[in-house]
Amino acid sequence: MSCLEAAWFAAPWCVLAAFGSSCSPLTTPGPYTCHAITVLYQFIVRVMCSVLGLFVQQSDPRLRDASVQVYIANHVTQFDHNVINLLTSCNTPALNGAPGFICWSRGFMELGVTGSRAELVDSLKAYSSHRENPPLLLFPEEAATNGRAGLLRFSSWPFSILDVVQPVALQVQRPLITVSVADSSWITELLWTFFVPFTVYQVRWMPSVPRRAEELSEDFALRVQELLAMELGVVSTRLTAADKAEHMKRLRHTSLLRFAPASSQPLAARPRMPSSLPGVGSFAPEDVRITAMAQRVKEVLPHVPLDVIRTDLAQTNCVDTTIANLLEGRVPFFPESEAGADLPAPSTSQAAAASGIQGSVAVPTSKPATKQFAKSPVERHLSLQERKRALYDYARRRFSEKHGAARAGGSP
Repeated sequence: MSCLEAAWFAAPWCVLAAFGSSCSPLTTPGPYTCHAITVLYQFIVRVMCSVLGLFVQQSDPRLRDASVQVYIANHVTQFDHNVINLLTSCNTPALNGAPGFICWSRGFMELGVTGSRAELVDSLKAYSSHRENPPLLLFPEEAATNGRAGLLRFSSWPFSILDVVQPVALQVQRPLITVSVADSSWITELLWTFFVPFTVYQVRWMPSVPRRAEELSEDFALRVQELLAMELGVVSTRLTAADKAEHMKRLRHTSLLRFAPASSQPLAARPRMPSSLPGVGSFAPEDVRITAMAQRVKEVLPHVPLDVIRTDLAQTNCVDTTIANLLEGRVPFFPESEAGADLPAPSTSQAAAASGIQGSVAVPTSKPATKQFAKSPVERHLSLQERKRALYDYARRRFSEKHGAARAGGSP
């Protein structure tokens, strides 16, 4: 990077830091002086952002209610609060991250509250009680999404501060490259924002929404979420930020398992599901189906951890294939504590059927793959492949006994 490019990259941060530090103490003593400086600050920074390819468009500014102290917006990128702050003065409290220079330079407001949500709400109520303070800009989703499929479930605490809020619909467009990536750091998103030719933020102000008589904060949040989803043309889901975090954890675990050394074996027999999901709410029904399939595998292989079974089922989408992968060692796992215990011996009918198939070869009635030294000489002399085959046959018999006994009993 040349000196000119470095200076061009550092220029907006220098100006933002200078204006941020000079304008913050002027918000209370002189309202007219502060308003003039704020307008000048917003104009200069907006021009600089336009030069850097960051364009901000808003619908009719007259729809913005000057008497409202709480703005509610959907969350798309990590710079949503900076963009809306270019249009009107507002403050977003820092909920995560360490306080200090980075928090201040990113435009967050430090409250010094590190306790529960109740303490945070009390602090924000005290802040909003002073009418000279700028309005609050809150993101009830508490996590960024792509903004194209649906809205995460709104938290109720932002609607416990005041009885009137104004929703703000935010949409972001960028050529060729997605506007936000899950688990990406804010500095990475900032570099991509400066790297792409342009990024367009569209801000639409919606009418203010008052709380109904005796309406709970949860119902108030749900009603505003429905209105905002209709404005954006997306689905209002019941998935929370915690659900998104859990989903991303499963995706990371699947990616690590895919590149594990044991997975270097040929996997042609393992049908795979698409790695990308079409929407934020598409994995909820999938969880129910995967859980049911995982329970069936768990009945056959009780020593295998349930999370390992679920991860492999997400890849194979087949109970038999997952059982085969676990028995043949394609999926590494640590057996649970019950693995060392003796499993129930198969029934006499199973032993008779197995002896009929194997002929004169004796099949052990206990689980072959135990870590203890086998007492039977037959088990001790079995080769590795024979032990794996015996374990596979044992698992197949248990599976057939639980799920195919009815159909097998009707045949002559």
